[in-house]
Amino acid sequence: MTLATIPRYDGACVAECGDRAVVVGGGVAGLLAARVLADAFAEVTVVERDSLPDDPVARRGVPQGRHPHALLEAGRATMADLLPGYAEDVISAGGVVTDFAGDVRFYDEGAFLADGPARMETVSATRPLFEHVIRRHVAARDGVEIRTNCRGGDYLLDDAGTTVRGVVLREGTDRDAVELPADLVVDATGRASKTPNWLETHGYESPPTDEVRIEMTYSTTFVDRPPSDRRTFLVPASAPRTRGGMAAPVEGNRWVVNLQGVHGTVPPTDRDAFAEYAASLPVPEIARLLERHDWAADGIDHYPFPTNRRHRYEDLDRFPDGLLVIGDAVASFNPVYAQGMSVAALEALVLHHVLADGRENLAPRFFDRVEGVVDGAWSLAVGADFGFTETTGPKPRGTAFFGWYLGRLLRHAHTDGALTDAFVRVLTMERPPSSLLRPGVVRRVLLPPPSGGHHESEADPHRYEEGRPSSSLR
Repeated sequence: MTLATIPRYDGACVAECGDRAVVVGGGVAGLLAARVLADAFAEVTVVERDSLPDDPVARRGVPQGRHPHALLEAGRATMADLLPGYAEDVISAGGVVTDFAGDVRFYDEGAFLADGPARMETVSATRPLFEHVIRRHVAARDGVEIRTNCRGGDYLLDDAGTTVRGVVLREGTDRDAVELPADLVVDATGRASKTPNWLETHGYESPPTDEVRIEMTYSTTFVDRPPSDRRTFLVPASAPRTRGGMAAPVEGNRWVVNLQGVHGTVPPTDRDAFAEYAASLPVPEIARLLERHDWAADGIDHYPFPTNRRHRYEDLDRFPDGLLVIGDAVASFNPVYAQGMSVAALEALVLHHVLADGRENLAPRFFDRVEGVVDGAWSLAVGADFGFTETTGPKPRGTAFFGWYLGRLLRHAHTDGALTDAFVRVLTMERPPSSLLRPGVVRRVLLPPPSGGHHESEADPHRYEEGRPSSSLR
């Protein structure tokens, strides 16, 4: 499920269905969930363990906050509906409008992709700015309260043990527990979610979990940028090359510059070594930015991301009423593909639609529909990760065919902007991966290779251990 396959937000279709909802976790997923819940509950309380800054700066609870984030088209359009004026406020605060068809240079399969034929505007900014503006919009809504320095603990169960009736909180340095009743509790605590363990402790099965190990690490710094220069460079690691990098314009007249490594290749945090690593990439543009522009004084940040992780709540036969899980607490992906905020936005949109259909069997209906959102993002991220033979974990059916087909598409996209456009609309979660199998796209992909093009990996799909298309292209 993508922007093209989920109906847009319609606040008029939701009736009030409870007194209070509680969202545990005040990041992007939690805030967007709170925005949707505000249509259906008289009060919405967001519980956040951090003290939230007044300015858009990185916070402790988001360790990857200084690293690159992107607002893909699915996220941009959904937030425009949920939070009118959101993108304009990000731009007013310094966010940069870029054209994915012309400003973004995407390197893959041996060359940069051709420019797309139609302008595709997006907003480029740092994660703290994106989150800060979302929080300001959500906090301004009637009935929404954001409690900071507050940890969500155990869920409160009814006597039958079948329905969550609230959550236990610990506020500030006070060790005394406070019970907060609620008609609905939403876990938006990210990869650190304790819901799987809580379920097991209280007589439920924990969800089956898929983990695909990529052993990614990445390092990030910022360099000065001329205000009119909006160029973006994307050079993802691609087997057998275990090094990648990117640079994107952000607020403060800066580029955020990120270097990545997978399966034992570790980007450095020393300045000279960082520049040397950038120079080892197959194109010189990122290294040139580092050579020609002043670096930020606050150094280089480093973050490990060992595995893609997916909790399959949709497979559970029993789940307590009054509880939902959203965002990275359901699934988190290789951050190179920048899907997290947009997946969270689409999941909030799914929550809106299941609430519009009433409270009965809310969790099963929500998880069943979220599965479709996660499937598309998971297939794209994990499918690319399995290009490396060292990647381990459950491989989605059809991965080999899709890898072969996508590689051929990208090689043709070096000279065919229409294929670039088709690929980018999938990458930004505007359209599903299945759109790449439309007849007009397939005809272009199956043409003979362009003369003088890059033909590495041009063998047939049977060189992979799988070779048939499947339903993973949703």
